[in-house]
Amino acid sequence: MTQLQPLIVITGPTASGKSALALTLCTQFKGEIINADSTLIYRHLNIGTAKPTPAELKIVPHHLIDILDPDIPFSAGQFCKEAEKAIADIEQRQHIPFLVGGTMLYLKTLLYGLSALPTASTEIRAAITKDAEKYGWATLHERLKQVDPRAAARIHVNDPQRLQRALEIYYLAGQTQSDLFNAPKQGLIQQSHRVLTIAIVPQDRAVLHLRIAERFDAMLQAGFIDEVTALKKRPELHAALPAMRAVGYRQVWQYLDGDYDYATMRDKAIAATRQLAKRQLTWLRQWPEVQCFDPTEDDFLTAIEICIHDFLGKL
Repeated sequence: MTQLQPLIVITGPTASGKSALALTLCTQFKGEIINADSTLIYRHLNIGTAKPTPAELKIVPHHLIDILDPDIPFSAGQFCKEAEKAIADIEQRQHIPFLVGGTMLYLKTLLYGLSALPTASTEIRAAITKDAEKYGWATLHERLKQVDPRAAARIHVNDPQRLQRALEIYYLAGQTQSDLFNAPKQGLIQQSHRVLTIAIVPQDRAVLHLRIAERFDAMLQAGFIDEVTALKKRPELHAALPAMRAVGYRQVWQYLDGDYDYATMRDKAIAATRQLAKRQLTWLRQWPEVQCFDPTEDDFLTAIEICIHDFLGKL
């Protein structure tokens, strides 16, 4: 019987400290980091993504960072293909792959396989878009909440791309996106690897909210507005691209367009980041076999180290 290979996942809500923890753990456990954040894959998005610094990138090898320009779309399926290549590459060096990030769809798709979702329908998408133009995306979000409350909790009202897809799936399949996502299935990774999923989850939400605000203020001080200004000057980029709709980038772009003042931009960006964290926590509550650790506990790092030692000892 072939021995399963170890795979360690470090996830949690935004601003919880995933990247710093992963750096520490990889140096101790001979690991390499595979990025599982949908914004870190893009070049030129540095400050607003909290991308690891060049010095940090030298400490531990990183994979799937800066692999695309921001005008190129990237799907969960593409992530799986690239992540599987990175895992094989890391294991050839007899290192442990650490999947690190908070894009839950990427992680869940890699670990548990692609859901049997219906293909896109031009007619239905056009009908949804027409409804949105007539009634507004907020009304369509309420419509989704009625048929698929779990998807509505994950998808922000200002995320028309994902909102449209969730409604389209329901109209096409007669089943909700959530039910299809949660249908029993096993990804290739689960067949070849034993997976440990570690989540950083502050029990006091006020701690997380403070971290979010402090991190965004630090981004502003580091030149985030200048970064978005430079992105706006690139002719191939526009506000509707998924990369430019990322939390923080969307609000600064709108500020530069004159939609609101600096203080309002800051408040909206922090609020949007808190909503993102809430959606990530919703995903984690439904996650099978996840080990949660509170970063405010005195024995936080020690407890995780013990968990990993036990995990590796059982292989």
